[in-house]
Amino acid sequence: MSSVSRADDATQLVQQLQSEFVRGLEGVASGVGENQRFVRFEWLRDGGIHGGGNRYSSAGNSVFNRASVNVSHIHYDDMPNKALSSATAISTIIHPCNPHAPSVHMHISWTEMRDGNGYWRLMADLNPAIFYPEDAETFEKSLADTSPTNIKEALEEGKRYFYIPTLDRHRGTTHFYLEKYQSGDFEADIALARDIGRQVITTYLTIFQQALENRTAITKEDKNAQLDYHTLYFFQVLTLDRGTTSGLLVHAQNDHGVMGSLPSYVNKNLLLSWLNQIEHPQNELLAALIGRLPDTGEVNDETRGLLAEVVRKHYGKHPEAIKLQASGSVIPPTLKNHS
Repeated sequence: MSSVSRADDATQLVQQLQSEFVRGLEGVASGVGENQRFVRFEWLRDGGIHGGGNRYSSAGNSVFNRASVNVSHIHYDDMPNKALSSATAISTIIHPCNPHAPSVHMHISWTEMRDGNGYWRLMADLNPAIFYPEDAETFEKSLADTSPTNIKEALEEGKRYFYIPTLDRHRGTTHFYLEKYQSGDFEADIALARDIGRQVITTYLTIFQQALENRTAITKEDKNAQLDYHTLYFFQVLTLDRGTTSGLLVHAQNDHGVMGSLPSYVNKNLLLSWLNQIEHPQNELLAALIGRLPDTGEVNDETRGLLAEVVRKHYGKHPEAIKLQASGSVIPPTLKNHS
């Protein structure tokens, strides 16, 4: 199979998964009386010369604190000296308003190198503000059923990647992560990527719907727990998450999409309490991020743009700090690929 057809197949896959997830999320929202549809946004890489992507987003209603389902396809057809030929991905984060419904993150991507080699990144993790063991068990079992030969490695790698050393805890639960995965059989691998994507979507929609139907009593303490968890999510994404940082450093043409994982509000005082616990130079990064947040802790489109610039400025000043980013046992050469 040619590299063009592999990239085309990967693009078709992520577009299918995006469509299925958006329809499913709108269906769950409609079931509880929220009929506002997701809004589509497009972006172009270098005016479209090198591809681009789109995202479907929803926020500020009774169901979604923030929801973003992004796909992208970047290619360098006119730059034969570049090691990377193309990169195709779906990356999604759903933050429900109901604190008893967990957030979910999924990333599936295909990276095609100029020499014809390629690999997948397969990630999925459940992120509850209030832990329900039955949700975690259901999510993990669905992944184990889909990828029985890889589940042990994927769970171990995910647990390593989403660990936050400063706070001695993990972001979320049930972390599935396979980096630079390829078996040598593209057809088998894309089938696995498709199965994982669809299983994550189906399982999460079931968990989400059941939570909205059965966990309707929400206290002030529940909302505070959710705000604190959203703050932890913000902290991990902007100080440790290698994918987010790489996306911001490669280019500045899709900041709102790359930063789409950030919840709508965070607890600024909680972030301040962690400032003295984080090592140099990441303490400088956290201080600068806090400085861009309003006193309310709201993270809107303008704030996301400001935060993106903070991240780029920090790693421009401290390029060595990239080594402090989260990783599994395999570190993807994302920045090198795009250079």
